[in-house]
Amino acid sequence: MILQSLELKDFRNYESLSLQLSPQVTIFVGQNAQGKTNVLESILMLALAKSHRAGRDSEMIRWGADFASVSGVVERNQRNYSLDLKILPRGKKVRVNGLEKRKMSDFIGHLNVVLFAPEDLMLVKGAPQARRRFLDMELGQMSPQYLYNLAQYQKVLQQRNNILKDSERMDAGLVGTLSVWDEQLVEYGAKIIRKRLEFVEKIQQFSADIHQRITSGREELTLQYKSSLLENENCSGSLADFFREQLLSRQKDDFRRGSTSVGPHRDDIEVQINQQNVHTFGSQGQQRTAALSMKLAEIELIRHEVGEYPVLLLDDVLSELDEMRQLHLLESMGERVQTLITTTMTYGLQELMQEKAVVYRVMGGSIDRT
Repeated sequence: MILQSLELKDFRNYESLSLQLSPQVTIFVGQNAQGKTNVLESILMLALAKSHRAGRDSEMIRWGADFASVSGVVERNQRNYSLDLKILPRGKKVRVNGLEKRKMSDFIGHLNVVLFAPEDLMLVKGAPQARRRFLDMELGQMSPQYLYNLAQYQKVLQQRNNILKDSERMDAGLVGTLSVWDEQLVEYGAKIIRKRLEFVEKIQQFSADIHQRITSGREELTLQYKSSLLENENCSGSLADFFREQLLSRQKDDFRRGSTSVGPHRDDIEVQINQQNVHTFGSQGQQRTAALSMKLAEIELIRHEVGEYPVLLLDDVLSELDEMRQLHLLESMGERVQTLITTTMTYGLQELMQEKAVVYRVMGGSIDRT
């Protein structure tokens, strides 16, 4: 798939922007805090209707403006789709080919992207939250239903935790109210875990192959979904039934803690090289190579699932990689993957710029072609 064009209005530091994008490589060059990442963030909004860094949607509206808008034309399966997203102080409105969509699930998925940023190099080394975010971002754009289940789960979880914080009032009525939220938590949580299990099993195959190529066959990478529900050997019957049992058995402890101790919000991916946990025992180089393998595997998995390669967004990540890892990343792009790169310097990109890249200079919310 190809993102042919991008238009912004009052998005972050852009009052107005209209770009034509190369079907191969587009490079945005500029110093920090000039707006390079904002461009990639806007593309992610077209894919997921969600930012990878904004806590609130209103943060993306340019100071003094009433709303922000992001529009783009996507070529997919030999058809063109116009995508429009309007960000209001309270909420968003979306359209596909000029028709307003009431449900975000009818908008998400027309554009698939893989974002690779410096913080993704902490994917292996960092906290479990980073790996859950990795799962949720990719599953969300391949399965809008997953994104819906995740949003519902998070709402229910917040309600349940609000009750648990009221621990001094643990009476029959409060416990009865808790059981109502438990049923909803089980319903959405079991669906989330099943999807994550399927995803990790699939991406494991792609990432293991990529990792072997990068390490010339010296290392074997394995990924395993770690769920507090599935670790118990007594887990028999349906996942939903066991989840329900665990919530009930941990109820007193949860009231003492003031939070829910079991569920997909507590889960993780264990990353191993040669059967050793990379998070604990891996070198920094091994951790970075494993993270790179997992991100490149996203590209192949999306192609496998949707039939076309996604758009690859590289946000100032090349400077964080050594020459060997840069080479594998750039080779993976090939001629197949439309790639947008932000960078503060063009060192190492000269050949790419001469052969097939469109280059833009970014300065203070203004972009000019070089």
